[in-house]
Amino acid sequence: MGTMRDSDVTTVDFHFDVMCPWAYQTSLWMRDVRDQLGLTVNWRFFSLEEVNLQKGKKHPWERAWSYGWSMMQVGAILRRTNMADLDAWYARAGRALHVEGYKPHEPDVARHLLTELDLDPNTVDLAMSDSSTHAEIKAEHQRVIDAGGFGVPTLFIGEQALFGPVLLDPPTGDAALRLWDAVTSWLEFPHLYEIQRPKTGVDQDKIVTTFRPYLEARDWVSIDRGAVVDLEPSNSTQGNR
Repeated sequence: MGTMRDSDVTTVDFHFDVMCPWAYQTSLWMRDVRDQLGLTVNWRFFSLEEVNLQKGKKHPWERAWSYGWSMMQVGAILRRTNMADLDAWYARAGRALHVEGYKPHEPDVARHLLTELDLDPNTVDLAMSDSSTHAEIKAEHQRVIDAGGFGVPTLFIGEQALFGPVLLDPPTGDAALRLWDAVTSWLEFPHLYEIQRPKTGVDQDKIVTTFRPYLEARDWVSIDRGAVVDLEPSNSTQGNR
């Protein structure tokens, strides 16, 4: 099978959960690359609540409101009209949680953010009552699982899934494009699975400082599987209620 060169890439599927601060950082970089190169970014879903579900607890779709899942339900409704509406919703909800320390996972806050975007705040209520959104989220979540994935950010470039890049300071401009070149170069090496930078104590402190708004606004606990750091958000789960 031939390899894909970065110049051949025109479309990226970006799987996210609004709850994940790492995915949010990567999404900022992805939008910068998209705007410079004219890429199409399809925003897709993945549920941290479901992948980390504790035995005997309700699935997120079995709850009347479920933090990350319900924010994705809102996004699924918006996407049916326009992918750009989902893009705007993820950007605003993500900034609210990860930068401003607000709680977009609360229905009233979600309604307020939609109003800010000149979108219908009743989308929250529609999402909660439309069970068909569950199937959309489940299918996209399962796509990542079937590819061997476990968290977000997960990118699909063609049929190849890549976890990451996991970064704290999203580069912009030329630096963003250099990182894009590095990411897409992995497509040439189908059996290159992992490369990781060890984190010092200074790195850990920087991570905690950057994620402070998220840590203070979240209403769930984190499960440590050692994937990135102790507060690894791609291993977060909604608190049991």
